[in-house]
Amino acid sequence: MLIASIAIIIGLALLVWSADKFVEGASGIAKNFQVPPIIIGLTIVSLCTSLPEMLVALLAALDGSNNLGIGNAIGSNIANIGLVLGITALVAPLAVQSKVLKREYPVLFLIMILALVLMIDGALSVWDGVILLVGLVLLILWLLRLGLSERDAVLEAEFEDVIPKNADMKSSILWFTIGLIVLLASSKIVVWGAVEIATLLGVSDLVIGLTIVAIGTSLPELVASIVSVLKNEAELAIGNVIGSNMFNILAVLSMPALFAPGNFDGQTLTRDLPVMFIFTVLLFLVAYGFRKAGRINRVEGGLLLSGYVGYMYVLFLQSAS
Repeated sequence: MLIASIAIIIGLALLVWSADKFVEGASGIAKNFQVPPIIIGLTIVSLCTSLPEMLVALLAALDGSNNLGIGNAIGSNIANIGLVLGITALVAPLAVQSKVLKREYPVLFLIMILALVLMIDGALSVWDGVILLVGLVLLILWLLRLGLSERDAVLEAEFEDVIPKNADMKSSILWFTIGLIVLLASSKIVVWGAVEIATLLGVSDLVIGLTIVAIGTSLPELVASIVSVLKNEAELAIGNVIGSNMFNILAVLSMPALFAPGNFDGQTLTRDLPVMFIFTVLLFLVAYGFRKAGRINRVEGGLLLSGYVGYMYVLFLQSAS
């Protein structure tokens, strides 16, 4: 148990570090090919926010555990709203851009409904995975079209901060390679540790994916959101979370469908998917300004965080019984 726990802690730390270096390397390579920052940000950077979840889900699927990957995808979405936005709002109230809720939020909800339709039969097939990947491509193309047509100054400034400014091709390729290798190795370590803990505690891979792995892979979003608040760019936090949740469903959920198709734990449909929908609806209710500008205050942030803690407690009680 101790070795498995240490493996998960070290694996998650390396996963976060290597994902950052992979993005740095990939962005640097694209920049050396004169790709505009807005395109790099909306493709490489946006997709790589879900890269840790994708690799964990992929390696778990290759090990025959589709439930770990499914739990990671759904658990990360719940954690992004309840844990990440909850804690961030406690640090400082979050301003909400109306266009995010009017445009990106409905797309997120449609993607969630698509996932529900594909999973309602209690199984994920290869064709379900293909549909999710097609949805991912369409989402990226839509984001590119929006980004290039609007040329949002705030968004471009955010991507400029992420993309290395003086990265030559040689160092970019080096960091890309190191990041990829460490990503694969750390994902394997996390999956091994998670499966070992699940076996020793007698709990399902699904629960481990919903809790330990989901929280660990959501840490980059938590750090990014708190940094946005401290830089007086709180309006970016909700956009980042909504974008991450869209990519989690389409990119991460496609991994177990493509590489470990078949039935999954029934509690995913009866417990976890409904919780994900509830948190997403709660996000809209607390963020939408019905008579004034949208804002998530500290009380509402506390409610989101309390709801997440309550969900974790329910998982603990059900696993212990």
